[in-house]
Amino acid sequence: MKTIEIPLHEIGIIAGTRAIAGAGFALLVSGKLNEDQRKTAGWLLLIIGVLTTIPLAISIARRIR
Repeated sequence: MKTIEIPLHEIGIIAGTRAIAGAGFALLVSGKLNEDQRKTAGWLLLIIGVLTTIPLAISIARRIR
């Protein structure tokens, strides 16, 4: 098993991006906003969460090698 060190601030950033993506997904499936608002906000948050996770995943993957 390989072990890598991830700084605490990076773990916080990872958790934040997952939370953003989760909030976007929750808005997509909830009924709290009208349909147009819900879809716009949900997709925006989901896309931001996914796009900000990609560079973090690449950074961590490079440390493993």
